[in-house]
Amino acid sequence: MARAALFLDRDGTLIRHVHYLHDPAGVELLPGVAAALARAKELGYLLFLHTNQSGVGRGMFTLEQAEACNARMVELIGLGDNVFADICTAPEAPGQPQVYRKPSPKFAREMATKHGLDLAQCWMIGDYAADIETAFAAGMQAALIDDGNVDAAKIAEWRNSGRKWVSHPSLMKFVETLSPV
Repeated sequence: MARAALFLDRDGTLIRHVHYLHDPAGVELLPGVAAALARAKELGYLLFLHTNQSGVGRGMFTLEQAEACNARMVELIGLGDNVFADICTAPEAPGQPQVYRKPSPKFAREMATKHGLDLAQCWMIGDYAADIETAFAAGMQAALIDDGNVDAAKIAEWRNSGRKWVSHPSLMKFVETLSPV
């Protein structure tokens, strides 16, 4: 039986958005994130982190610094080092060849093969258009954490597309809509 998962953006979805965050001391969980992730795991979802970190590709900080921020976030979540089944830190900057940078579906497709996921039963959750476009490209459902980062024209385009997506003010509000898998 294929499994279901949540693919989660980092900045603005799990932690406070700080432009080009590279110091673990600047990592601050958004309210309710730890409880939302704990609940999603209780419901049977695998969790994956997929974060674009263009500051690496721009030479502003190293991949190791980005990963140290991920590690600090995992520590603050408090659900153990294996809260995420896998983590993808995409280092590409805009204009560089895209491999894992959202909206690329490559990470989701690789995880589907590795973990036996049914991408149609999976969700990509984030606060930017690239997160939602990743879901569409991978054949996943999409959840926008609506903090004002996506313009009305893009939202109207999605509404008219016939694709499956929802909008919620927080990760916890989204998780409250999930059923056990």
